[in-house]
Amino acid sequence: MYIPTIKDVLEARQVVYQHLKPTPLFHYSGLSELIGAEVWLKHEDHHPLGAFKVRGGVNFMSRLSEEEKAKGVITASTGNHGQSIAYAGRAYGVRTIVVMPEESNPNKVASMRRLGAEIVFHGKAFDESRIRCAELAQECGYRYVHPANEPLLIAGVATYSLEIMEELPQVDYIFVPVGGGSGAAGACIVARAVNPSVKVIGVQSDGAPAAYHSWKERRIVERPNATFAEGLATATGYELTQEILWKHLDDFVLVSDHEIKEAIVHLIERAHTLAEGAGAAATAGAIKLRDRLRGKRVACVVSGGNITTAQLRDALASTGSRQ
Repeated sequence: MYIPTIKDVLEARQVVYQHLKPTPLFHYSGLSELIGAEVWLKHEDHHPLGAFKVRGGVNFMSRLSEEEKAKGVITASTGNHGQSIAYAGRAYGVRTIVVMPEESNPNKVASMRRLGAEIVFHGKAFDESRIRCAELAQECGYRYVHPANEPLLIAGVATYSLEIMEELPQVDYIFVPVGGGSGAAGACIVARAVNPSVKVIGVQSDGAPAAYHSWKERRIVERPNATFAEGLATATGYELTQEILWKHLDDFVLVSDHEIKEAIVHLIERAHTLAEGAGAAATAGAIKLRDRLRGKRVACVVSGGNITTAQLRDALASTGSRQ
């Protein structure tokens, strides 16, 4: 593994834009009033698959050798990463297998199947699926796509941070949700290259805080994984993304699942935006740190919008919102 550079991100952008358009960066007065800062949302939920991961999948698949393409690829995912690999596999004619937890988001499962991916259900939690995925890759000779320890994925998803910096060069803070950490790692790479004064803040659920504790302790640790937000649901930190975060992430904050659900509702009511749990986490983090942000320009990444109706009802009910 190598650590991607801004050159890798610029090269990835050329590939990504062959398949995808830049996503909007919109200012919202309702969120700005709530947080006491000038708040902008980076709408990665506006991608055709409803999540940022597709950028990384396209960049990764474009760089495979013909031999690797012939073997097919396998990955583990709770949903959005798997969608990205399935989308890119269809675009490049590569067989794609995705190993997922048994009770995965049904909307994401259906999307992957429509894209032609083969689904293997294994385990109750993501890390059980990830371990089985690595075993299948070894047994069958597939190209294993690690969801975090893959430089091409990080360079691909970093293109959204490049868009933020280009459209809002005066931004002070970028809040990014963290599961495996590819998005936050990409934001760090871009911010340090373009404007080192920009502060990148990672946000994770306290129900699955492995990346947070890995960052705090400067070593890879495992922690319980019990969050409803499947995009944040990892039980361990990952070497490549953590190495980048250790060097360049300015701060890391934990939010509760209840705070994430409150952020889902705030995004609906104040920004006309429907976000999944991971997609609302950055906003939840900005709300939690709002005393620090007063008068600043803040970009929150809405990493995905693939919320189920059941998750939406639960968020509305648990926060006392009208249904």
